[in-house]
Amino acid sequence: MMRHFQKKFSRRRIMKFIALGTTIPLFNILMNYAHASKASKESMQYRDEPNDKEQCSNCMQFIPGKTPEAQGECKVVEGSINSQGWCVAYTKK
Repeated sequence: MMRHFQKKFSRRRIMKFIALGTTIPLFNILMNYAHASKASKESMQYRDEPNDKEQCSNCMQFIPGKTPEAQGECKVVEGSINSQGWCVAYTKK
């Protein structure tokens, strides 16, 4: 009877469980921090005008506003973003 209990709750299994239990919350905190921190407009050289055919509306990072006239957001740059704007993080869709 004691052997079954010892097999089921070995020291190794307990240590793995503790390690996993502390790693998952830390990973979630780091991922939330990565999503929360965006670069400033200045550091990304953001401007409200396009760079030839490159503009925020056809960039993978751009999140459109609720209406076509509304300012959008960016996954990389903080603040409201003009769909006609451009920055160095531009990545064509």
